[in-house]
Amino acid sequence: MSGNVQKNPWFHIPHARENPRVRLFCFCYAGGSAQIFHDWPNYLSDQIEVYAIQLPGRGSRLLEEPLVSMDALVPELCSALESEIIVPFAFFGHSMGAQVAFELILRLREEGKSLPSMLLVSGRRAPQLKHRKKQIYDLPDEEFKRELVRLNGTPTEILEQPELMELLGPALRADFQLIETWRYQSRSPINIPIAAFGGIEDIDVSFSDLDAWSEQTESVFSVQMFQGDHFFLNTHKQELLTRIQYLLAPEQNSIV
Repeated sequence: MSGNVQKNPWFHIPHARENPRVRLFCFCYAGGSAQIFHDWPNYLSDQIEVYAIQLPGRGSRLLEEPLVSMDALVPELCSALESEIIVPFAFFGHSMGAQVAFELILRLREEGKSLPSMLLVSGRRAPQLKHRKKQIYDLPDEEFKRELVRLNGTPTEILEQPELMELLGPALRADFQLIETWRYQSRSPINIPIAAFGGIEDIDVSFSDLDAWSEQTESVFSVQMFQGDHFFLNTHKQELLTRIQYLLAPEQNSIV
C-alpha cells in the first residue's frame, strides 16, 4: 500500500508504507499544520511511516473549532491514537508540538496504553524550566500580528492578507493560548529514550534548555544542534531527518 491514505481527520498520512518498522507521529509548532511534514517521507526510508497530526481549525479541518487548552487537546488525541498504535511508533514534536507530545505520553502512561519507543523533541525548552516568553494570545490584533512577525513562523502572505488572517487567526490564537496557559506539573520521569534537537541560532531555546529534558527520562538521552534558528526543521530539513532516520531505523542509514 502506498500513496496518500486518510483514515482519520486527526492524521495526515502523506505516504502510507506497506510494512513500516515504526510509525512516526509528528506534532507541529503553534500556528502550523500537518502540511509541514508532507514531504518528510521523501527523506526517510520506507521503514518509517509519517503520521502528521492535524489539529482542528486548520488545513482539512479549517471549519472546526480550534482547541485552546492542553486539557482539552490531549484526551482527544489519546482517543484518536487508539486505533493507530498497532505497530511500533515514535513521537516527534517541534516547539508547542514537543510539549503536546510529552503530555500525550504522560496521558497514555496514566491510562496504561502502549507507549512510543522514542520521544523526539525539537525547539522546545524542557517542561520543568520556567517559561520566559511574554503572553501574546490575548493581544489586540495589530500587536498580535507584530509578535507573529517577530517570531518568524507565520508566512508573510498570511500576515499581509486581512482575509487570510481572519480565516486563520483563530487557530493561531488558540495555539498560543494552549501553550501559554499550560502549567507544568511534576511527575515521575518516563522510561522512554528522549532525543532533543535545537537550532544554533535559536535565541529562545538554548543547548542548556534542551539538555534539561534529560531530567524527564530514565532512559537514554541525547542532544543535537543544527544550523539555523527556531525553524531549523524547515531550513535544515535533510540534516534533521538524517538524524531521525538513524535514531529510528539505524540499520538503514541511507536516506531514500
